[in-house]
Amino acid sequence: MFYELDHPMDARYYKIQKDTDLSFPVHIHHCFELICVTEGEMMVTLDDKEYRLTAGQAILVFPNRMHSIHTPKSSRDVIVIFSRELVGTYAKCVEEKVPTESVFMPSIHLFEQTAALSPDADLISVKGLLYSLCGEFHKNAEYMDSSLSSSSLLYRMFEFIEKNYGGDCSLGALAHELGYEYTYMSRYFKQCVGISYNDYVNEYRTGRVCYFLTCSDKTVLEISDECGFNSLRSLNRNFKERLGMTPTEYRRARADIKDSKGE
Repeated sequence: MFYELDHPMDARYYKIQKDTDLSFPVHIHHCFELICVTEGEMMVTLDDKEYRLTAGQAILVFPNRMHSIHTPKSSRDVIVIFSRELVGTYAKCVEEKVPTESVFMPSIHLFEQTAALSPDADLISVKGLLYSLCGEFHKNAEYMDSSLSSSSLLYRMFEFIEKNYGGDCSLGALAHELGYEYTYMSRYFKQCVGISYNDYVNEYRTGRVCYFLTCSDKTVLEISDECGFNSLRSLNRNFKERLGMTPTEYRRARADIKDSKGE
């Protein structure tokens, strides 16, 4: 399994892709993922459950859930990967919960809209459609506490990071909080996610920095403190290693993109 780190933590982030005969190994990421099968059939494994999806069906994968995709014969699909903030009201409603069943059949109208999406679809249209799909899913969904799921330890680790990334987010603090040995937690996280705990925390903090640089007027120093970097020097070093530019350069580049789109 591996953790996908190429999805930014921008509040308006979404990615639309259309595939033929898609197969993808076990992975995990911090976004929601909507998979709609438009032709053929597809097998989706989510945690320890395997689902068979046929044309007209969809599955909503919650953030930080292990999943894989396999096409036995042939399939066509539309996949939308999107940030929690893009559907913030729904995300808040289901915080620390996971659905007991993740497959659903959207209404014909919504399914046709989803199938017609193009990778360059505009933000307002995508956001409205995703809210409608989440609302339709939620109408019949049943949920359980995420701590009761088959991968509850991993989810609890992610939840700890999300709640504490601005302060003491060390592996030692995590081990103390959850009552496990330090070495076991370190080995377990690396085995599940594919990178070390500390590397993931730095990636997560950098992602939150990107979010605040894009979606707030906070100073770089304020953002550095809020995201758990103990100095501007530390933030600049980590940020440049991962994105090839300083936070100030990133903010300026994002502002130029917004201006060019008239946002």
